[in-house]
Amino acid sequence: MSEILVLVEHADGEVKKVTLELLTLARTLGSPSAVWAGPGITAEAKARLAEYGADKIYVAGSEEITGYVVAPKAELLAQLVAEKQPAAVLVASTAEGKEVAGRLAVKTDSGVITDAVGLGEGFVADQSIFGGGVNVRSRVRTGTPIVAMRPNSTAPEPSAGAGAEEEVAVTLSDAAKAARIVERVKQEKGARPELTEAAIVVSGGRGVGSAESFSVIEALADALGAAVGASRAATDAGWYPHQFQVGQTGKTVSPQLYIAAGISGAIQHRAGMQTAKTIIAINTAEDAPIFELADFGVVGDLHQVVPQLTEEVNKRK
Repeated sequence: MSEILVLVEHADGEVKKVTLELLTLARTLGSPSAVWAGPGITAEAKARLAEYGADKIYVAGSEEITGYVVAPKAELLAQLVAEKQPAAVLVASTAEGKEVAGRLAVKTDSGVITDAVGLGEGFVADQSIFGGGVNVRSRVRTGTPIVAMRPNSTAPEPSAGAGAEEEVAVTLSDAAKAARIVERVKQEKGARPELTEAAIVVSGGRGVGSAESFSVIEALADALGAAVGASRAATDAGWYPHQFQVGQTGKTVSPQLYIAAGISGAIQHRAGMQTAKTIIAINTAEDAPIFELADFGVVGDLHQVVPQLTEEVNKRK
């Protein structure tokens, strides 16, 4: 089977869920090889990668790789592409992942596809483009296909791989060292899942009414074990932090379940969430555009509907 490189997303020695999704997807197309960039790999992380199908684990443990901004990871992957001649390279379609993909495409003279929500035989990708207005199928025609997949596009399923470890040494160019990281500030992680990786997202919009009223959104999210999101209108009003904005100018999510409460469904917001598997909308306006996307809709006041929903969810725990 053809080898497929998967760039591992990790934090504090733990493999992120999106990497398990990529390994699961790669198994359907070839033989997955995980690429660990930077120091900190643990025995548990190696076991996790093998559990989800990694036949090989390339470990580039140099601290230099994480001491500079993005470019070293692209150079590492470019070196592996030249040496291993893989059938494709898969990365997470995060802000960093897309930059790595773009740099790698330039270095290897290859085509790149970002924000893919599906990938099939022949590495044909499904994408939602033009602000979510058009669904297309795309295929790289030049070089090694480089595909950035949206988190939650594939359900992670374990299937043991060999997990053979191979150390990789990479010599970074001066260009890759142009931007050094001089300080890291660790953000305290709450109990809720990461927004872009969450299987369930509960978002509030203008209809929430105030920053204080976002507590009803948070209560439902906590009952469901979900992440909290917000529309641009809500974040611009200062009701919720901008890092939780879902939309074309915010974060793109693709959860199994998306609940939009008090969100009208402007194209800017829809572009960031319309690939969710199931969408539930709660809005007082029955002609709100969000209902065009919704699988289930409730015409009503979110301040009445959401607390009742939260209560029912808690009863069934």
